[in-house]
Amino acid sequence: MDGTSYYIPAVAMAIALALKTPALLRNWRDPLLRSVCALMTLACLVFFFAAPPTIAEVNRVTGVTNISAAVVYVLLSAFSGSCLVLIVNWRGGPPESTRGLSRRWIAGYAVVCAAIVVLFLLGDAPVERVRDFDTYYANTPFLREMIVLYLVGFTVAGVAMNLMCWRWALQVRGWLRAGLLIIALGYLVNVPFAAVKLIAVVARWQGGDLDYLSTYVAPVLSSAGAQVCALGFCLPLAGERIGDSWTTWSMYRRLGPLWRELRPVWAQASHDVRISWWAPAQLQMTQRESDIHDGMLSLYPYFDSEVRAKAYDAAVAAGSEPVQARAEADAAMVTAAVRARADDPEGRVISSAVTDAPDLPAENPRDLVRMSIALRQSPVVAAAREWAAATRSESDFHERTR
Repeated sequence: MDGTSYYIPAVAMAIALALKTPALLRNWRDPLLRSVCALMTLACLVFFFAAPPTIAEVNRVTGVTNISAAVVYVLLSAFSGSCLVLIVNWRGGPPESTRGLSRRWIAGYAVVCAAIVVLFLLGDAPVERVRDFDTYYANTPFLREMIVLYLVGFTVAGVAMNLMCWRWALQVRGWLRAGLLIIALGYLVNVPFAAVKLIAVVARWQGGDLDYLSTYVAPVLSSAGAQVCALGFCLPLAGERIGDSWTTWSMYRRLGPLWRELRPVWAQASHDVRISWWAPAQLQMTQRESDIHDGMLSLYPYFDSEVRAKAYDAAVAAGSEPVQARAEADAAMVTAAVRARADDPEGRVISSAVTDAPDLPAENPRDLVRMSIALRQSPVVAAAREWAAATRSESDFHERTR
């Protein structure tokens, strides 16, 4: 694997971290947000410093042969701990319990990081090894223990993450469960990474040579595991957003019949700014609900409680449940009021005192959706529309024959 294979994910993590930084600055006390940003930071650093060109450059700049090995091992250990802390905070629970478990993981991996530094300083690594440090120094005192320590710490994190994700996945559903299962799969891949590294190191202890496992096979496993884990962490967030957008657009579409029914009314109101068709779904939904609300308020003087009562009785008689019957009755009253408003272009009804107007139809989004669907499907509303049209024709006839 060349440097590009490391730098591309490092840049991707850096971009994601930059996008998250404003939220972190606003909500610094949020432990979950801090955990996410810490994980992204460490993942970015691991990919960057593990790239062979960076390893050689760090060794050259510092003047300490193979210091990059200690840097990468420390970063990998810190990254392992950050993954565990993120899962603990993501899962939630009693604050004291969550904080206590997070601190224990942080303390444990801090000890591992400190031990790696001490062992590197005690060891002797005079020959620079950019790709095969683990196997080349597998028999060197102190460096041998450092290599085993970081691999054991990485394995412990992989097993613990796998167990925690599986247990949590059994308790949840939907996108979160899918994400947790993918994360568990990713860490299941990370365990073989540490295993082949250890096999190659043990082979060196026995006088054998399985260096290709550490030099060529392990990096592929590590990259695959990291990408699978990244997908698992991103999937619940992306899935939730997609689901929310789908729900919003679905509700926006189902409110269409009511919005169009009220259009002659709300269109007369002054709207200085109209939302463009490419605006976000939530903004479009807000605009549509606002239009419906404006239309309802303008129709208030024309609402007829008698129309609603008759429509409700007719809907119940036709077999509708009470909630659905109320939606059909409200829709019938609205459609009759729209036509009554059209018959009063001079606004005489509005200017007169109204004391017995009924309550406004419920404006809960779900109730509005029921009304909207009733406008399109309910025979009770269709009958009210025909009655209103007939009444309007009769009124026009009397007006012309005066």
